[in-house]
Amino acid sequence: MDMLNTLFSEADLYALELWIGDWSFVIALVVFGLELLRLAIKKMLSWNILGDAVTNFITLAAFGAINIVVLLSAYLLIYFYVYEHFSITQLPNTGWTLLGCLLLADMAYYWEHRFAHRVNVAWSTHTVHHSSPHFNISVAYRFGPLDGFFPIFFHLPLVMLGFHPFMVFLCEAIVQIYQTLLHTEAVGKFPRPIEAVMNTPSHHRVHHGSNRQYIDKNYAGILIIWDRMFGTFAREEEKVRYGVLPPINSINPIKVFCHGYWKLFQQLGKSRSVSDFMGYLFKPPGWQPADVIAAKQAAKKAAAEKATA
Repeated sequence: MDMLNTLFSEADLYALELWIGDWSFVIALVVFGLELLRLAIKKMLSWNILGDAVTNFITLAAFGAINIVVLLSAYLLIYFYVYEHFSITQLPNTGWTLLGCLLLADMAYYWEHRFAHRVNVAWSTHTVHHSSPHFNISVAYRFGPLDGFFPIFFHLPLVMLGFHPFMVFLCEAIVQIYQTLLHTEAVGKFPRPIEAVMNTPSHHRVHHGSNRQYIDKNYAGILIIWDRMFGTFAREEEKVRYGVLPPINSINPIKVFCHGYWKLFQQLGKSRSVSDFMGYLFKPPGWQPADVIAAKQAAKKAAAEKATA
């Protein structure tokens, strides 16, 4: 308990984030190697899986180039400016504060993740992560071009509450790292008490499923209780089919990395009004203007009548 009362300096928080980030990546690579070995033993390893994994790490590099250079600098400036001028207090950096920040960061992640699935402009980057037809640790590193942009809107309130920016960064990193380790088919289900409270590989496999009953389910980071509370929970029952609809059917890293926003730009180009334009940006994925839907239904009806004539 004394450790929870210990004060951490800014340097301590920053160093801890770097240490956790570095070692988690090493552990993830080891786990990925074991996953490949498991697939090889079961004679399920294929060139497509390997190519998909290479593509995943290329998207990671592209994401890093965009986000580390541009967005991370902006994050630091915005977080510290808000912390200094708009936070309602400035909380001490103790273990207790860290636990509170982690709990709130986990809930913030739930809403950020849900937003990324339900708002088309955000889905256009997040769809990259979901586009793999496979499920292994490397998929956790499959990033879209603007995956680092939207989280700030959901985590900035933590800074306004008085949590130090480095503590918020650390908690964001912990949630992301926990999520990384969920990307595996090598682990089945845990005992019911764990599955009831914690996000697990089973719950996250559901999240990556394109099965109808699995779409837009299990957004949680660490605690699955958020999905249970907010009505987005689903158990893993039917065998999961991974990927997006329609599938992109490609391991070309450029196509994988850009396909979401390319589709969005095509949709925006079809807009006939400001209402259409805003709808394609901010409505859920798959949204279409009413006149487009009506035209498709009329064409379908005409085709059916012609077939029966």
